[in-house]
Amino acid sequence: MGWLGALVGAAIDRRDGDSGIKGALIGASAGRVLKSAMPVAAAATLGWVALSLLRHKRAKPDDGQVTS
Repeated sequence: MGWLGALVGAAIDRRDGDSGIKGALIGASAGRVLKSAMPVAAAATLGWVALSLLRHKRAKPDDGQVTS
């Protein structure tokens, strides 16, 4: 992941006419940030889905009948 991010960042930075070193460093850093953030995002998504299913399951059905 680090090498791929560095290569992509260098390619993007070269468009500006620079050497690509700064882009390679930024790309490698971005890859590491994504690598560490993905498990957190996946856990949050799974928790949200589970909570939504639980709320949906516990909801009382509205059958249209009026009770007094």
